[in-house]
Amino acid sequence: MNVLIVFAHPEPKSLSASLRDVAIQELEAAGHTVRVSNLHAMRWKSAVDRTDFPSLAPDERLIPVAASKQAFSTDTLTDDVKAEIEKLLWADTLILQFPLWWFSMPAILKGWVDRVFAYGFAYGVGEHSDKRWGDRYGEGTLAGKRAMLIVTAGGWEEHYAPRGINGPIDDLLFPINHGILYYPGYNVLPSFVTYSTDRFDDVRFEAAAESLRDRMRTLETTRPIPYRRQNGGDYHIPAMQLRAELSGSSASGFALHLKDAAASTQSSSRKSA
Repeated sequence: MNVLIVFAHPEPKSLSASLRDVAIQELEAAGHTVRVSNLHAMRWKSAVDRTDFPSLAPDERLIPVAASKQAFSTDTLTDDVKAEIEKLLWADTLILQFPLWWFSMPAILKGWVDRVFAYGFAYGVGEHSDKRWGDRYGEGTLAGKRAMLIVTAGGWEEHYAPRGINGPIDDLLFPINHGILYYPGYNVLPSFVTYSTDRFDDVRFEAAAESLRDRMRTLETTRPIPYRRQNGGDYHIPAMQLRAELSGSSASGFALHLKDAAASTQSSSRKSA
C-alpha cells in the first residue's frame, strides 16, 4: 500500500515529529511504501494568490474558484501544487498529521488544502442536476482511497469529551474529516488523537507510540467512519437536506450525517494521559 503523510509541525524535535517517525517505521516494517510532505521543511506557500495561476492575465480579476478550474483544466497549476496532486493520486491512504491549534489545523496545512484541492480535481466534478449534485461526499476523484488524521492536543482528554468544555473531539474534527476528506471521496478512518501532549514523559510516549503502531498495523482493515453518501438516497437533491425519516429520535448536529448515530461516540482512537 502507498501511504502519503502530510505533516504540519514546525519543530523537528516535537512530539508530533516523533510520532510521525513511529508511524513511518511501522508502516515500512509492514511492507508499505511511505512518502512524506513535510510542509515546514518544504517551505510550503500557504496563501492563495495570483502567483498560483500563471496563466491569469495581469488585468483579470482573481476569482479563486474560476482560476483554479481554469488552471487545472489547462494544466497550468504551479509545479509545487502539481507535485502534491501527483502524490495524492499515487497514495492509497492519506494521513494528515498536525497539532490541534485553536481548535483546527495549523494555517500551513489549511493552505496546503486550499491550493492542492483544485477545482476539477477535488471538487467541482460530476453531474449537477435535480437527481445528482456532483460527485462528492463519498464519491469523487479520490473515492476508494483511505484517509485519517493523527492529531496532538495539549488539553486533557476529558476537556474534549461529549460534555467537555472544549466540545467533543469528533465534532471539532468533523469539518476536516467530513468536509475536506470525505467530500472528494475518501473513506475516512477514525482519528488518532493524543492528549495532554505538554505533559509527556518517556512512559507516556511509549504508550502513545504503541497505540499508534497498532493503528498503523490495522490501517487496511479499520472500519471507516460511517458517513452518509450524498447521492445514496439519504438526502433531498438539490436541497441537500437529510430526509426527515432518517433523522432518528436522539441524533442531532453532526451525528445526523452518520448512518449509525451511535458510532459518533466511537469514532476516535484516543490515548489518555
